[in-house]
This record gives sequence, structure tokens and C-alpha cells, in this order.
Amino acid sequence: SRQDLNNWSELAARFMTAAGVTEDDIVHIAFGYGLFTGAFGLHYGAERIGASVIPMSSGNTDKQLMIMQDYRSSALVCTPSYALTMAERMEKLGIAPSQLSLRVGLFGAEPWSDEMRREIETRLGIIATDNYGLSEVMGPGVAGECQYRCGMHLFEDHFLPEIIHPETGEALPPGSIGELVLTSLTKEAFPVIRYRTRDITRLIYDACPCGRTMVRMQKTMGRSDDMLIIKGVNVFPTQIEEVLFQVEGCEPHYQLVIDRVGNMDTLEVQVEVFESIFFDEMKKQRAFVDLLEKRLLSTLGVGAKVKLVEPASITRHEGKAKRVIDKRRL
Repeated sequence: SRQDLNNWSELAARFMTAAGVTEDDIVHIAFGYGLFTGAFGLHYGAERIGASVIPMSSGNTDKQLMIMQDYRSSALVCTPSYALTMAERMEKLGIAPSQLSLRVGLFGAEPWSDEMRREIETRLGIIATDNYGLSEVMGPGVAGECQYRCGMHLFEDHFLPEIIHPETGEALPPGSIGELVLTSLTKEAFPVIRYRTRDITRLIYDACPCGRTMVRMQKTMGRSDDMLIIKGVNVFPTQIEEVLFQVEGCEPHYQLVIDRVGNMDTLEVQVEVFESIFFDEMKKQRAFVDLLEKRLLSTLGVGAKVKLVEPASITRHEGKAKRVIDKRRL
């Protein structure tokens, strides 16, 4: 309804303002326009604030960078994985972060770790913030981080949040990790009651230094339907991502290949590494692989085979990154 669109604009403007966007900003939107709600949601929010908007849409990274330079974009909107793709292309073209006017990024649409956040901030020279939404409920505008980045403020005047056990549906105590369930309080055209988002997170009730009083939700750890079960152990791709980002020499691009040999599940982690490591002597490569495999085993509780691949050999995606290839016949 018209009122739903007004609310959507207002809530997107809320989290964009919390992230530091003002009427003086030029917001570069590299989400795909169309049926995907991400682009329009932040577009409406930026207009509500009074900021200028560049509706660039996705794709053509070289042109994205040219427009960002020419129009002095100060806020970037895209997936976190595409932000890293942009950073990688900038480095190849010899464009330093100081040659852009970017100061803040508003990233969403896929799970990403704090290690990935630090990588983006270092390589683009910006503050990277997270936001949350889903098309079935509203799109972006359910929750978003402030500049303290200690959880996403969830707009309880429009949504009632609960955390449940993803398998039993049992309501969990405050602070528990589980599946987020949302009830819309103001939607007119498509209200939802106890909608299971499938997103795994927890709610934070402690006070935020920014002064906002609504409950916060932790960055999503993955989806209950994205969760991998390897030899009976629950594994989320973001757990693997965190390990890889902690080891110097790993590029921020990886892929998980799950297969079944006989009756046993196998997990292979293909990770891009610096050229100096990929072309290093076999003994040093083996030591690097051993280090990664030990850290993955310690974190996941299940063994994984690590395969080092050349830089830029894993397919890049302009939208959500495709991290998992499951070859099992279940």
C-alpha cells in the first residue's frame, strides 16, 4: 500500500542515518534494480534523508569505479562480496582508496563475518556497516547498524522479533542463538504473523552507546537452510570464512565443495591465496595447508581438506556470492 511504501522509506532512512548517511552524501547503489528489493529500499531511504542517489545497479565494475570517481560517491550500497570485488579491481587498475570520496558502506543481502568487514574497511578505506531485511517482510529496513557496529538495531515499533529453535520451533530464552521469527505490526498489504526467516542470529538487549533503545540483532551467522551437515556436525560457511580471514596469505575468495565418498561426507575448502604462496615451494605450501586444516578442525569440529587455488580463479559474482557446491546424492 502507499503507507507501506512510506514506512519502508522511513525505516531505510533510519538505518542509513544511524550508519552516518546525511543529506550531503552521494549514495552509489550497486544492487541490481528489478524484483530484488535491496536497491529500491535504500534508494527510497536515501531520498527520504535528502541525499543524492546514483542508481547504478549491478555489473560492469570498471564503469562503477569510473562513476564513483567522477561523481564523488561518498556512500556505497552493495553486497559485501561485491565490495571486495570492487577493491580487487581497484588494485589491478592502480586506483587508491584516496582517489575516491567513499567514507561509508552499507552492505547486506548475504551473511558476512567481522573479518570480512575489516578486509573491506582496510582495502576501501571506509566504515563498513551491516543492515538486514527480507523481501517477504519488507526488504531492507528491518534492522541496521549504527556507527558503533555492535549489533543491528531492530525497529520494534514495526516488527515483533522472537528467537526459536530451528528444528523444534520452541521459543528460546533472551540472548539465545536461534532462528529469527518476525511478526509485522504495521504492514497493510501483506502482513505476516510469526514468519520464520530461517536466519540464525541472537537478540541483544544491552544498552547501545549510541543511545538508541530498541533491541539489537547480531549479524546473521547463516541460514538454517544454508547450514551444512558434515558427518553429523552443523557447519556454517561464515565459520569457515572467519578462519580464512585470520590467516595472512588468504585472498577473500573461497568455495566449499561437499561430496560423499562411500558413506562418508567430505568437505573441500578451495581458497585463493597470494601469488607468492601459490607459486612457493611445495614444502611451504604444505605447511600453509596444514595450518589452515588445523584451524578449521579446531573451529568446526570436523576435518576439511584445503585446496589452494590461483588468485582470480574462483568465479566472481556481482550479486550474492555462491560459496557452496554440494555434490552429495542425499
